[in-house]
Amino acid sequence: MNKFSFKYIALLSLILTLVSCKEKSEISLSETLNRDLVAINHAKGFSIEKSASGITIIKVFSPWPDAEKAFTYALVPKELKIVSKLNKKDFDAIITVPVERIITTSTTHIPALENLGVIDKLIGFPDTRYISSKVTRKKIDEGKIADLGNNESINTEMVINLNPDLLIGFSINNQNKAYKTLQRSNIPVVYNGDWTEQTPLGKAEWIKFFAPFFSLEEKAEDIFKTTESNYLAAKVLAKKAKNKPTVLSGALYKDVWYLPGGKSWAASFINDANADYLWNDTNTTGSLSLSVESVLAKASNASFWVSPSQFISYNELDEASRHYSQFKAYKEKKIYTFANTKGDSGGLLFYELGPARPDLILKDLIYIFHPELLPEHQLFFFKPLQ
Repeated sequence: MNKFSFKYIALLSLILTLVSCKEKSEISLSETLNRDLVAINHAKGFSIEKSASGITIIKVFSPWPDAEKAFTYALVPKELKIVSKLNKKDFDAIITVPVERIITTSTTHIPALENLGVIDKLIGFPDTRYISSKVTRKKIDEGKIADLGNNESINTEMVINLNPDLLIGFSINNQNKAYKTLQRSNIPVVYNGDWTEQTPLGKAEWIKFFAPFFSLEEKAEDIFKTTESNYLAAKVLAKKAKNKPTVLSGALYKDVWYLPGGKSWAASFINDANADYLWNDTNTTGSLSLSVESVLAKASNASFWVSPSQFISYNELDEASRHYSQFKAYKEKKIYTFANTKGDSGGLLFYELGPARPDLILKDLIYIFHPELLPEHQLFFFKPLQ
């Protein structure tokens, strides 16, 4: 072999080595498609996949009811340093993780951050007065969490100045102009659809959605497993009850009685507490809108009445409508509400913490319907009407 040939082969070998190293350091879109699904057993609104390259792909299928498209987010560990190499057109947002500065927009997001131990990462929230948690309220009072106005018209200038790594958005549709402004300012917006879930454990499982942003997947799995185990054990206990009382829910608003549909989140609790929700045979996942006459015809003799809208006392019921006193549950003082369990600023704890702790809600209802099964239980969310 002559000298020229040797040099040519050596040069070619060097080029191939460099190309090989370069290819190894890059993450192609095809690589992100070879992923392992993370187990999501109850929630229907999102999925999590882990690629061999270390990228996490989160898909949100139901950011709001009847959403026409799924949103896809890429979470890239900071040490990989390949964000610039991903095709931005393939993702609705690309976020480097773990995040250090986050803004959330729904009170249901607060328990997830607290349980994961990352509430100190929260730097802003719209309408902080609705937050009930004492831990988070303390941080608000200390000026560590900025009030960003109303969610639908969030103060974009304040958000941009705060320079968050991520904003977790809540929306009823895809028309939030403020979010679009933030996206144009290179602030990643990720939609959370926990509120669209229809089952108790489905909502609670959204803690797994938050975990990858902080690299805390194992912790989220442990937290959810405990909640799931407690809930399922309570459900089994409820089946031991000897009777199955009938249950009414909701109340009047401008001559229309609104109450949970038979396939709704609220109805699931009543059924799992081994009680007979009188509208269990309806297929609605949201609310039913009925006349007071039809409700009276069906539920005047219901054994219990739970969640009578925002009413907290029998006096309020009397002042609102003469019809309420016609129900057996009214006469026997068997009405229970979560509306008088409030945080220091007046926010309802049920709406904030309830989705994360379905086991506590279920135990409350079991105690109400079948007190003999949980004689030592102390009511947490639901209390007797005053």
